[in-house]
Amino acid sequence: MPPCLPCQPGPVRGIVKRARGRKAAVVVAGYDTYVLPCVAEFFGTGLFVFTGCASLIENSPGTGRLQPAVAHGLALAISVAITAGVSGGHMNPAVSLGAALCGGLNVFLLIPFWAAQFCGGLVGAGLARAVSSDARFINATGGAFTSIKTDEQVAGALVAEIVMTFYLVLTVCMSAINKQSKTPLAPFCIGLTLTVAILGG
Repeated sequence: MPPCLPCQPGPVRGIVKRARGRKAAVVVAGYDTYVLPCVAEFFGTGLFVFTGCASLIENSPGTGRLQPAVAHGLALAISVAITAGVSGGHMNPAVSLGAALCGGLNVFLLIPFWAAQFCGGLVGAGLARAVSSDARFINATGGAFTSIKTDEQVAGALVAEIVMTFYLVLTVCMSAINKQSKTPLAPFCIGLTLTVAILGG
């Protein structure tokens, strides 16, 4: 059995202390690099989805898309602002993929980010359902859902989703990641892009 730290010679005690300090530093660095960003994505996505779903459930059809669009945009802007310094503020699997492709995200974090966003979205949607009455939930359209009535509309809807998603990812990459064009207004720009995408799509 090795002697306790105070009983060891001075040089040995110093080496042991430095080794323990390095080990603790590695653990803290790993937590900050891999765990904390995923936690931020989980909570940020959950808050965003909760607000968005609640705005649809509680919105009357007569107001159309404006209220849900603004609620989604503001919720995303706030979520990005509070998590950007920790995880980059993605809240979206497509955004995380785009960030990884342009060098704004460690590729080893891509799958964990997707998992955190998926779980956060499930929790946010579940909470929105839990706080809503059955009547509100069953009749929830908010004037914001556009149903596909014919097969001919499928291609157009798919193209619209691709274009709007590209628009959002491009805004994130250029306003928050690219060193030449990034701006402190990135959260506002990202939220406004989502609002425009909902109103336009």
